[in-house]
Amino acid sequence: MAEGKWYAIQTYSGHENKVQRLIQRRIDDETGEPEEKQIQEVQVPTQEVVELRNGKRVNVTRRLYPGYCLVKMVYNQRNAHLINNIQGVIKFLGTGAEPHPLQDDELAKIFGGPGLTPEADVRPAEQIPFTIGQIVEVVEGPFNEFSGTVQEIYSDKGKVKVEVSLFGRPTTIDLDYTQLKGY
Repeated sequence: MAEGKWYAIQTYSGHENKVQRLIQRRIDDETGEPEEKQIQEVQVPTQEVVELRNGKRVNVTRRLYPGYCLVKMVYNQRNAHLINNIQGVIKFLGTGAEPHPLQDDELAKIFGGPGLTPEADVRPAEQIPFTIGQIVEVVEGPFNEFSGTVQEIYSDKGKVKVEVSLFGRPTTIDLDYTQLKGY
């Protein structure tokens, strides 16, 4: 039996999980061992990020590629027809009559490792909504209601270095990004 390769499928935006469920149902309905199946696996690449909502940090799952699903399968006309006729699927990604499978370096970028299987991130990435040079106002802590300019951003720690004017002198302070409000 030929080894399955990863292919990208374009879907309607917002229908990725629905398409994933429908393809997974087709995989489950197919008889035989998992290694012998023509369509082997389906993934919607996601990433855990930390967002700020109402002053609180919230872990959110974001799609890396909105509007796309990945399918590991043996490509032939029968399987292409099965996938293309699933509700929500637009087409296989690629040029020409047959789509090109994803390359190993692309898969490593998507799944986050040298292997072809997804790995869970230990810590989600911080999504800090400020840019260097942006004017911000401190809304919490001892420097409440001070205005300053963002000098550096430490996204791994969730901290921002802000320069404020204290007694007429510029002073830099490290603050949590939840203590700031941007203009």
